[in-house]
Amino acid sequence: MRLDKFLKVSRLIKRRTVANEACDAGRVLVNGSVAKASTKVKAGDVIEIAFGTKNVKAEVLAIADTTKKEEAKDLFKYL
Repeated sequence: MRLDKFLKVSRLIKRRTVANEACDAGRVLVNGSVAKASTKVKAGDVIEIAFGTKNVKAEVLAIADTTKKEEAKDLFKYL
C-alpha cells in the first residue's frame, strides 16, 4: 500500500493531501530513510513522522484498504 494512503487509513495523518505534503517536505521516514508518498509500506516497516517539534514513531502491524475509526489504531503500534 502507498505510504500516503496508509497514513490516512491508519489515521496517523487525518487527510491524504496533508500526508502527501509531509512526504514532499521530507518529514516522513520509512525504516530510517526519507520516503516519498508513493513508497510502498508493508507490515513490519517503521514509520517516523516529524510534526513540528514532536516526532512520532510507529511500526506497521497490518495493512487495510479501509477501516473504521475504532479499528484504525490496530494497524500500527507506537514505538
